[in-house]
Amino acid sequence: MIQAPSLLASLVAIMCLVMVGDASAQSPSSVRIATYNIALYGDTAQEVPTRLSAQHDQQAKSLAYVIQTIRPDILLLCEIDHDPKGRTLDLFVNNYVESETAASDARLQYPYRYAVPSNTGLASSLDLDKNGRSSDPNDAWGFGRYPGQYAMAVVSRYPIAFDAIRTFQTFLWSDMPDALRPKFPSGTPFHDDALWKQLRLSSKNHVDVPVQVGTQTLHLLASHPTPPVFDGPEDRNGARNHDEIRFWMDYVDTMGSDYLVDDRGLVGGLPSHAPFVIVGDLNSDPNQGDSRQDAIKDLLSHPRVIDPVPTNADGSAASAAFRRGPTRVDYALPSSNLTVIDSGVVWPRDDGSDLAEAVKASDHRLVWIDVRLPTAQPSTRSTK
Repeated sequence: MIQAPSLLASLVAIMCLVMVGDASAQSPSSVRIATYNIALYGDTAQEVPTRLSAQHDQQAKSLAYVIQTIRPDILLLCEIDHDPKGRTLDLFVNNYVESETAASDARLQYPYRYAVPSNTGLASSLDLDKNGRSSDPNDAWGFGRYPGQYAMAVVSRYPIAFDAIRTFQTFLWSDMPDALRPKFPSGTPFHDDALWKQLRLSSKNHVDVPVQVGTQTLHLLASHPTPPVFDGPEDRNGARNHDEIRFWMDYVDTMGSDYLVDDRGLVGGLPSHAPFVIVGDLNSDPNQGDSRQDAIKDLLSHPRVIDPVPTNADGSAASAAFRRGPTRVDYALPSSNLTVIDSGVVWPRDDGSDLAEAVKASDHRLVWIDVRLPTAQPSTRSTK
């Protein structure tokens, strides 16, 4: 296991990227970061890539139209199938998002792409839902009918420091201090001790993706916690959703992150001055719904986090939603050392316009923020 001081190795790698990159590159006046649950998955592993290969998939065209209209510089895609070589991601970006039939005259290009490994559909060979079988979608480390279903991906106009990416796909839920272990109302644990010690926290993954924006590094902190429903009185999904959200509070809190160990064995959280944006479909509304709302409320009020509260076209406050109502579940939350210039959610009036029709391709809406990066500061963290 690598100890906390070795986190400096990742910082050195990022700085090397700056020095060997384009020396004339200047930090832009603002950067647009977005998150979009595109619901691009199928019933089998080959369904989506087969559809995208044909280059005339209507859902993909509509999703691309939304992205082309908003033109994020850095974009997290939720619910896009994962394969180790990133083929599905490339098909979507190459054949649709970067298509010449764009919503804007200026062609959109994302040369930097990262298909995020996911726990969804990965067989645990354990009876996680206690129904007497060990081969159901609920028995995967993250719910899924096939490996990589409902996964995530990052695309960027700016270079991604691939060697410095941190993933927490295999981090054990029980290793989180004061974890919300699922229990029946009687207080009896839902899982026995042996099984509880094997459960992974992330239903998909938690990833820290460093992006080189001009002369600075911006950390994209991405996740897609499980929906806090589809369980029983033990509320195992509600508890997991809570702790998946809580993970980011500990990760950006340098005094409370020493228990975090990533998939390479690196210990600790984010350096104290590192700018970041927490993005993803967090499946939790602070004011309504079925989640344990204290986690999302605590995240939104964390001293290192800004809540820009993006608005709908009519000015109402709702970050993103299922099509059937303005439930806030998708977030783009910048660090307190970033300056928020603007923010919004793509929720046009249902007036038959091209954009109004295009957003119907997903049951979620794209959320975006424009931020200005801070003046460069040295990155340090506690190594107590």
